[in-house]
Amino acid sequence: MLQVTFYRDRQGRFSAFAARGHTDFAEHGEDVVCAAVSAILQAAALGLAEYAKADLTSQQRSGSLEIVWREDQRDWESVRAIVATAELAVEQIAERFPKHVRLKRVKKPAHLRRTDDV
Repeated sequence: MLQVTFYRDRQGRFSAFAARGHTDFAEHGEDVVCAAVSAILQAAALGLAEYAKADLTSQQRSGSLEIVWREDQRDWESVRAIVATAELAVEQIAERFPKHVRLKRVKKPAHLRRTDDV
């Protein structure tokens, strides 16, 4: 199962998102559910970096993606809009494919690399 987590800080602002696992909906290279979620999260990261000009810390490897942005950028309207849209899109996929995708919402994650009040 692919778990996508959207993190919020103590003030309720988006602070990071992460994806771990695999959807196992279909064979590697044929998995449209995995491709859809990956496209959404990669587009969000691209939008944060290129459109919002947010300073991102990211880690990506097979089966894992983690994106974190600075605390002073969490109130930016562009950041909020991009991440909220990604969360809505992943939520729709998770509702349609509940055996393959799980959406989590968490406040104040402890495991992310960024240490500034994530």
